[in-house]
Amino acid sequence: MTATSDQPSARTQRTLISVDAMGGDQGPAIVVAGCSASALKNPDISFILHGPAETLEPLVAKRPELKGRCTIRDAQGVVTMDDKPSNVVRNGKGTSMWSAIESVRDNEASVAVSCGNTGALMALSMIRLKKLPGVNRPAIAVLYPSTNPQGFNVLLDVGADVRADADDLLRYALMGKSYARNGMDIDRPRIGLLNVGTEEHKGRTELKEAHELIRDAADDAGFEFVGFVEGGDISGDVADVIVTDGFTGNIAIKTGEGTATLIGNGLRQAFKNSIWSRAASLLAYTSLRRVSKRFDPRRVNGGVFLGLNGTVVKSHGAADATGVSSAIKLAARLAESEFTNRLAARVAAAKPTKETEE
Repeated sequence: MTATSDQPSARTQRTLISVDAMGGDQGPAIVVAGCSASALKNPDISFILHGPAETLEPLVAKRPELKGRCTIRDAQGVVTMDDKPSNVVRNGKGTSMWSAIESVRDNEASVAVSCGNTGALMALSMIRLKKLPGVNRPAIAVLYPSTNPQGFNVLLDVGADVRADADDLLRYALMGKSYARNGMDIDRPRIGLLNVGTEEHKGRTELKEAHELIRDAADDAGFEFVGFVEGGDISGDVADVIVTDGFTGNIAIKTGEGTATLIGNGLRQAFKNSIWSRAASLLAYTSLRRVSKRFDPRRVNGGVFLGLNGTVVKSHGAADATGVSSAIKLAARLAESEFTNRLAARVAAAKPTKETEE
């Protein structure tokens, strides 16, 4: 197997990002504000905003930094968080989410970004963009805070599909490797396979089979396989990419979010207990701000749909302008590295161990 270079080629024009302006909990004003913040920081990106023109035009007009860099694509329908993915696939053609994905499908934009319904976004992305050859199940990859020098590990899958067999886990490893290399500049990522223990005899049959497949693919694919890892290693420095099925991955990230909230609330309560603790909080203010910024989920907002003929970034539904801007930043970086093409080449280079489902 010949290793394919993952280095980006020279760019000659602005990166065009397709944005579902109506997705998310806080409305289009926040999405437009996120685009505005992103435009101020990066002069090399422009936007197609999808949603009702009468709603978006006055919002964009208030942002002079978007002048000449933002096209509004009228789409009157809105996918809500309560909509069933199957209904959206059948009846969602006039929605802002559908329109945003179509721009990527038609090669008009490089990446689609949405804060909307995750299930509907994945379903539409699979139907409209189609899966890459060799991919049975796409995956959602997120950045998880870690003690590694880069500050984050790639964790996938976190909920695209609750099932995954050995071949799927191999594909996740290859996709995670490409994401870590192109999105985080890690030349030779270390990949770990999540299990209930690090011993090779532990775990379900498909995990043992995946262990062999990933180990055998490591040298040709350009990554280091560190073997089985445990839950505590998700935020550790043993691996750069943690591979697991969507059921386990989704529980892992939501457990992490809940634990972070618990600790944050506990600290706030502790610093309010007495006048001395309040004084201590003032003395520790700078350090606390640094830690808060370090683990601020808004600054690493964005799950990437991997395994499709096009790149889609899912922003958190409750994201504010900072979170939306972070998702756009991630989308632009992946587009600039020609991530989809390199991912397709990497996955296609792997020898299938079973027939891929259509």
